[in-house]
Amino acid sequence: MRPMTYQKANDARAAVQALAAAAGGDAALTESSIQPLAGGTTLIDLMKLDVMRPSTLVDINPLAGSWSEINLENGNLRLGALARMSDVADHPEVQRLYPVVAESLKLAASPQLRNMATLGGNVLQRTRCTYFRDVSYASCNKRNPGSGCAAMDGFNRMHAVLGTSEACIASYPGDFAQALIALDATVEITGKAGVHQMPFAQLHKPPGNTPEIETVLRPGELISAFVIDGRWPRSLYLKIRDRQSYEFALASAAVALDVQDGIVREARVALGGVATVPWRARDAEALMKGQKLDDATAQHVAEAAMAGASARQHNAFKIDLGKRVVAHALQRAAMMEI
Repeated sequence: MRPMTYQKANDARAAVQALAAAAGGDAALTESSIQPLAGGTTLIDLMKLDVMRPSTLVDINPLAGSWSEINLENGNLRLGALARMSDVADHPEVQRLYPVVAESLKLAASPQLRNMATLGGNVLQRTRCTYFRDVSYASCNKRNPGSGCAAMDGFNRMHAVLGTSEACIASYPGDFAQALIALDATVEITGKAGVHQMPFAQLHKPPGNTPEIETVLRPGELISAFVIDGRWPRSLYLKIRDRQSYEFALASAAVALDVQDGIVREARVALGGVATVPWRARDAEALMKGQKLDDATAQHVAEAAMAGASARQHNAFKIDLGKRVVAHALQRAAMMEI
């Protein structure tokens, strides 16, 4: 690990000022020489691997007093960005009213990591692509823009089949983000200009020609909270992986249904493990509205959810697996007792 300077921010204003001091303030946050430190469960790993090389770390944990709330008042759910994953996953009312949120957090990482990791850091975690995380590979457009993508013709079993580009096929590794995007969450961002909100679906950027720019966040901007409108008790997160614990998804689905008298009034479907960013299958959702959710409909929706998928040599199995995961998740959600 390279030498760095450590600072502690005692309030949001100090944190924003410290982070905004990075040279090239208009650059992407991931490229900034000054990085925020919360749980550190991703950042420290990447620093040890020499993938990220910040000159300064700004400890934002003192903000946890006001940024770690779990609030279910007024029919909505507000989650502070510094809330620990384990605290949210274990919250009884989150489990009852937003099971997709609780399950997406509980199925992520190990108990030790969930006790440390924050919600804000979790949605900003970077890909587990081997070629990104191993600096001995020069060809990685995400780490070294313009160098090429070694995964294209390398071992790409874990890589994405949706949202890819000629520059990058790295999959987004998180789980919680799928629950957020499925439930139309809003993300609250605190920065130099104050506090503003935006749809969570607009936070992450597909790779396109600039895979190194992963989110719309700039130096001096921090995620301070997430907000989900309404209640979603008929929801779940299904994750398929190579082993049953501490493993990233080969394919996953976050689904939520509003069913009245056997008819789907509202449906949400998001996919993980198969896409370069948290992936919302809106066209597939529309097929369920006003319909009875039987096995045939679930399969039809699953086919639509994976439309446009493009595979490489080793990851073609993800297309069929993604369909199976979506169909099974919908069938399970339809049978939930609420």
